[in-house]
Amino acid sequence: MTLTAESVKTPAAASRPMDQLRAALNAALKGKSRVVEQVLACLLARGHLLLEDLPGLGKTTLAKALATAMGGRFARVQCTPDLLPGDVTGFDIFNQKSREFEFQPGPVFSDVLLADEINRTTPRTQSALLEAMAERQVTVDNRRHELPAGFFVIATQNPVEHHGTYPLPEAQLDRFAVKLSIGYPAREDEVALLAEAVGEGRDESPPRPSLKPGELQSLQRQVAAIVASPGVRGYLVDLGRATRSHSRIPLGLSPRGLLIWQRVAQAWAFLKQRPFVTPDDVQEVAPDVLGVRLGLPPDALAGVLDQIIRSVPVPD
Repeated sequence: MTLTAESVKTPAAASRPMDQLRAALNAALKGKSRVVEQVLACLLARGHLLLEDLPGLGKTTLAKALATAMGGRFARVQCTPDLLPGDVTGFDIFNQKSREFEFQPGPVFSDVLLADEINRTTPRTQSALLEAMAERQVTVDNRRHELPAGFFVIATQNPVEHHGTYPLPEAQLDRFAVKLSIGYPAREDEVALLAEAVGEGRDESPPRPSLKPGELQSLQRQVAAIVASPGVRGYLVDLGRATRSHSRIPLGLSPRGLLIWQRVAQAWAFLKQRPFVTPDDVQEVAPDVLGVRLGLPPDALAGVLDQIIRSVPVPD
């Protein structure tokens, strides 16, 4: 069956769980509604998220809130130079009673995994995440173990402290759909944050999940069905080819990068409750998708992307 803008509809029922999920994240990360939308787009596109930001700006809070809202399990790995691959994936241990080896799953067997300061662990351990992120499975002692269907990685990097770090290779960076920065909150949001921390006025009851079991996968399937017309697909390809010939870009966009760009644009259209992708959607998510894979510093990325977007005709 051929999908068209008329045959694919954004269900009205999808707006309610999305509104609940959005509200839960906005309550946890006050004043960052744009960041929340970007995180949701990454999640719905079945991607993974790289957060490059200073400590104390809400990265862990965001990851925990997302796991709770999804109704899933949260796990955190503090990446250090002595972290081993088995500390992430799990390992086989010999059971003296059964006289057999039993698999002990690691923190990667979660719905939301926070890999804190991922560039502080060794390339060998970084690569342990590669199969998990790309294939949603891990292999231990030649046995494959499937990860949860909604497996989502949020990795963080500190942009100012690089002593003793191991920069992520391009193959690993390309496993992330988008790269974001939360940034400092507005003054009024910081004042409200301080007010909530005074006394015992805060509601300490555990938050309820926003999504039912299997609902996230249903939403992701709806996102995959969002229509990208031939004109929009051609526009994406022309933009990708323009990155490969730009003099300031050391590594142009790969075909896999184009596929991720289209998926995130589909998710952005879904969040806007449209059953089709527009060129505006493609442009809106361009900094998030390309920032992780063009090898440019943040201060140069905006100018280069503006040149590329102006150089490619926008389809009707």
